[in-house]
Amino acid sequence: MMLPMSRDFATKSGRAARAPGSRRAAAAKPAAQPKARARAAATDARLRGDPGSPQFEIEASPFYLIARTAGRYAIDMENALRALDLDLASWRALMLVHTVNPSSVSEITERAVMRLSTMTRVVQRLEKRGLVRVDTRKGDGRVTEVFITNEGEAMVTKIRAIASRIYNIAFHDLTAAEIGTLNALLARVFRNLAIQPHP
Repeated sequence: MMLPMSRDFATKSGRAARAPGSRRAAAAKPAAQPKARARAAATDARLRGDPGSPQFEIEASPFYLIARTAGRYAIDMENALRALDLDLASWRALMLVHTVNPSSVSEITERAVMRLSTMTRVVQRLEKRGLVRVDTRKGDGRVTEVFITNEGEAMVTKIRAIASRIYNIAFHDLTAAEIGTLNALLARVFRNLAIQPHP
């Protein structure tokens, strides 16, 4: 004789009677919440970084953080380069010519993102110190090319040792993957600035 299933019995034994996959579905619900929170946080970060948004916060602005970081780096490098009687612009120009030797003044200016008049003065200072030499480009006398000298190469070696110390202080707790991601993101932002029209 079959006894009617009581409420208590159904509660205890009815666990097995649940539809297949119901547990998985129930467990899957909390997983969607973090995704939603992540999307909301990403949206909030975009709005907090936009100066035109009511939610704008300067501490959340990517450009403020980039400028602040670059400013801190510039101060540290300038202080370190003082021992070699160099400034940051000279180091940048010298390193760029070391990388692509020779380079025209215009090419160095473009890669350094500096004004042509400023870079011209930087190159003149480097030439006076014997770290570079300048000459007109063969086949086009309108172009001034910059060549790094042996003295310039020796200076690059000294400066890279200084720059390495600052680099390792700044990135000591970042992984190689994080540094790669940071470089890729900064490159994307730079490309976006280069292609978008400015008012």
